[in-house]
Amino acid sequence: MTERPSDLELRRQQFKAQPSTVQTRRQQAVCVRRACKKYGTKSNPYVVLDNLNMTVPKGCIYGLLGASGCGKTTLLNCIVGRKRLNSGELWVLGGTPGSRGSGVPGPRVGYMPQEIALYGEFTIRETLKYFGWISNMTTDEVEAKVDFFINFLMLPDADRQVKNLSGGQQRRVSLAATLLHEPELLILDEPTVGVDPLLRTNIWNHLVEITKYGRTTVIITTHYIDETRQAHLIGLMRGGYFLAEESPSRLITQFGVQSLEDVFLKLSVMQNMGKRRRSSIAQSVTESIHVPELPGGAVNPAAVLDDEVGEISGEFGDSVSVTSRTGRRVSIAPEPMIETPEELPPDEEPDMSFKDYLKIVKYNHMRALVWKNFLWMWRNIPMMMFIIGLPVGQAILFCLSIGHDPAGIKLSVVNKEIDFPNEQCSHIDLSCNNTKLSCNYLDFVSNNYSIKWEFVESERAAKQMVEKGQSWAAVVVPHNFTDAFRNRIEEGRDASPEHIWASTISVFPDKSNENIATFLNRDLIFAFQGFLSTLMVSCGWDPRQLDLPVKFNTPIYGYVNPDFTDFAAPGVVLTIIFFMAVALTSGSMIMERNEGILERSLVNGISGTELLFSQIITQFVVMLGQTLMVILVAFVVFNLTQQGNWATVIFLTTTAGVCGMCFGFVVACICDNERSATYLALGSFLPIVMLCGIIWPIEAMNDYLKIVSFVLPLTQATDSLRCILARGWGLSNPVVYAGFISLLTWIVVFLTISILVLKFKKG
Repeated sequence: MTERPSDLELRRQQFKAQPSTVQTRRQQAVCVRRACKKYGTKSNPYVVLDNLNMTVPKGCIYGLLGASGCGKTTLLNCIVGRKRLNSGELWVLGGTPGSRGSGVPGPRVGYMPQEIALYGEFTIRETLKYFGWISNMTTDEVEAKVDFFINFLMLPDADRQVKNLSGGQQRRVSLAATLLHEPELLILDEPTVGVDPLLRTNIWNHLVEITKYGRTTVIITTHYIDETRQAHLIGLMRGGYFLAEESPSRLITQFGVQSLEDVFLKLSVMQNMGKRRRSSIAQSVTESIHVPELPGGAVNPAAVLDDEVGEISGEFGDSVSVTSRTGRRVSIAPEPMIETPEELPPDEEPDMSFKDYLKIVKYNHMRALVWKNFLWMWRNIPMMMFIIGLPVGQAILFCLSIGHDPAGIKLSVVNKEIDFPNEQCSHIDLSCNNTKLSCNYLDFVSNNYSIKWEFVESERAAKQMVEKGQSWAAVVVPHNFTDAFRNRIEEGRDASPEHIWASTISVFPDKSNENIATFLNRDLIFAFQGFLSTLMVSCGWDPRQLDLPVKFNTPIYGYVNPDFTDFAAPGVVLTIIFFMAVALTSGSMIMERNEGILERSLVNGISGTELLFSQIITQFVVMLGQTLMVILVAFVVFNLTQQGNWATVIFLTTTAGVCGMCFGFVVACICDNERSATYLALGSFLPIVMLCGIIWPIEAMNDYLKIVSFVLPLTQATDSLRCILARGWGLSNPVVYAGFISLLTWIVVFLTISILVLKFKKG
């Protein structure tokens, strides 16, 4: 009595009878031919997949088994279109992954990665709603399936947040998100890890049920090798090679063992039989095992193995690190029983209309992404308050600390006109006949400027105070300063050299701090001009007689006494908004990628353009709040100079923030982790601050640096905002709109780079 063939055996026979390669292709869910995937350095390449042939018929469960590191996840990433093969051919659902109209990545495939890849702040219901909307499901359709998955996967209340679930429950929610939209191809990467045996049985029964009528195909990897007995086909991998590809029952029968683990052990021994120097453990195992003929034909493993292949791998959780002198493992798998064409026919991509080219984003994708981003912000209110408040705090620190005149500057003074310490400049005579004009001058300085005098007895003592850092300058007044100064004024050009020397106050400054030294020079000179003007008036003389023959009138723009805070404020405001946007967007995207959420969204059909645009929409709201708060603090609370139009100021600052967001996208796309992103962001901060005219005019730079500075993102914008604030210019002025043009150009450049990197950086 002959055994009735299984459904899978019948499908095998049908596939063999197909005369057309195109028809054969359409009967296969996945077909991989002569695949090779490598990564590493040229000096030490590590082969992940090599000459791998794999065929998954439609409507079957395919178990992909192997030790950790053998290439299972890499192969799955190639199937879903997130990695590229170095060589070989790959079909998925009748097309090449990533080709137009293939639906892969997209709604035709459901992918459950090894990572949880879920938002911990979302509830189970919100998680399923997000993935359902991506797959173009309505809210009602999602709600109808929530209760089913809660019961089927034994999950707690649907309104419980994912972060409050156990590890096994989180993996079940991840599985529910994969099964939700009933895709044609299910790819499950270790879905039963941490799941109890009863639920594991329910999951496998469900997979058998959904594949019963050929409407769904499942590729599953697992460490529990014997649970794949219910699979129609299994592929055993080791070191990037296929050891076998056959049904579980056929493998067990042909190898004469009781379990699939024994099959894998025998195949591993066969793969290592050609090694010249075998360990004692491998030797004893090899001698105790009878190795039958390989399924599909007699193959002598020793004849096909290279010299010195590696040791037997451990249990399925162990890493595999087997190398040879050629740097390769060897495949001992026979050719698959389902015949596939040697060369795959080209994809038949659908025609595109003009409207199709204009569809940059899909409504359901944008709806899900924007909703997801805002929901994450709502669930992280303390963090969002910190993010919005941080630039405000930076603006307050800037306004309180930068650009103000130094106060409490101590100077050591030797006034030889008085008998110190017995005589003091306590009684100031303001009449023209004053015999101690030096006291008048010193008093005028201390009353009108933030300078403190420290009187000492000798010039040497005054200089020692400067040398010890106790004073910023030593001031020496000659003993007959008053008489010599009167003679100098009265005699004019006939004044003797002795009178000129005796009427000169000597200053010995500490210029190790150039800013303080500059302020001291300014204050001492301006104070002497004010003192002299007062003296001339008290003596009945015209004070204009001793004025400098250069007169500075009321400035056309700005103030008589300019404030460095006003000069630096435009660049500092733009820098704060720009780099806060960089940190916000890059941090958000890198967090999603490291947790696997970004990759999972891309597999579900989200495009790089949609991802970036959704981030722009949501982060723009945050950045706009930051901009308004910083402008309010700087120009309203601290009353910095603002002569221009408020709308223009806000528009330019917001545009700089958008430019920073786009630069953050570039950082997130290029960098693989938070550390490298931090280095890149911090590394770009100082050059932009130094070269964009923020703290020092670009006219003072090296000629070659001026060229570099001219094309940087914030150079033109800083100059533009400075002209708006200090001069009141509008958009009609070329200097103002040049800032907008520069920012918009960089926005386009950054977005283009980000989209291209997201599209082509697949490994």
